[in-house]
Amino acid sequence: MNRKDKHLRWATVRSILELDSIKHKINGKKSRSHWSTFEKILKFATFFLKNFGFHRRGKKNALDLSLNEIDLFFDNLPKEFDGFSILHLSDLHVDGLPEITDAILKKVSDQEYDLCVITGDFRYETRGMYKQIIEPLKKITLNIVSKNGILAVLGNHDTWRITEFAQELGVHFLINESISIAKGKNQITVTGTDDPFKYFTEDQVEALEEPTESFKIALVHTSELSKVAAERNYKLYLCGHTHGGQICLPGGIPLITHQYEGRKYFRGIWHLNGMTGFTSQGCGVSGMPIRFFSRGEIVKINLRKRTPASI
Repeated sequence: MNRKDKHLRWATVRSILELDSIKHKINGKKSRSHWSTFEKILKFATFFLKNFGFHRRGKKNALDLSLNEIDLFFDNLPKEFDGFSILHLSDLHVDGLPEITDAILKKVSDQEYDLCVITGDFRYETRGMYKQIIEPLKKITLNIVSKNGILAVLGNHDTWRITEFAQELGVHFLINESISIAKGKNQITVTGTDDPFKYFTEDQVEALEEPTESFKIALVHTSELSKVAAERNYKLYLCGHTHGGQICLPGGIPLITHQYEGRKYFRGIWHLNGMTGFTSQGCGVSGMPIRFFSRGEIVKINLRKRTPASI
């Protein structure tokens, strides 16, 4: 089956799943989404925050993005990719806080990267309208200078219809598929899957069965496929979804992580069976346009080949 036919089959399945309010999980469980209940709680919380003067501060926090740079070391990284830079964006939710578009641009538009990846959640709501995000997204993606383009996967807030704007956005959506990037005689392989938080299918697991022996990177909206990826010799796993808690207690202790793993893998660098993972705190916001003790972030990841001196 060629890529066009695979995409059509995936779009058909995904469109059907988007019509209901059922979460389809990797463990086979199906559960009804409680987002409407969560929204009622958020409305009460918003009323409380506004009346006690915290809402304005929370919005200011949400627009105060950090640009973080980290070096990640790997034994089997091809020498040609030593220093390879990856701009990692996640959870943009560009229509949830309109000012976030310019906040992101200020951090990324004056630099050059070897690759840009976006790990899902482009819009604010989980259903309904989506075309309102296309122009803000274009403003971001068309101003990112990436030698090997922009790769992206979908999150649980996204609709499959966004992929129809791939060419206009200058983004290559990886939907349960892989792409290789060559330098010299070597290459790295990047695999992207559909969202496993709500829209899991076995196609996601099959996509991670990529047989190549090259250095492999997985792009997934959540950490839920991390065990599968580690078992299949992926060395780097990039995800988001949690917003680092978004609203945390002092010290960054999250009130809610929105993942079944709880606080495991909910923020920053983590390791699993020889694989390095990184969970972004995301750029945008969900539920309420505020942050407390969890700063939104844009991350530049530099791949490094481990040498005796770097151990």
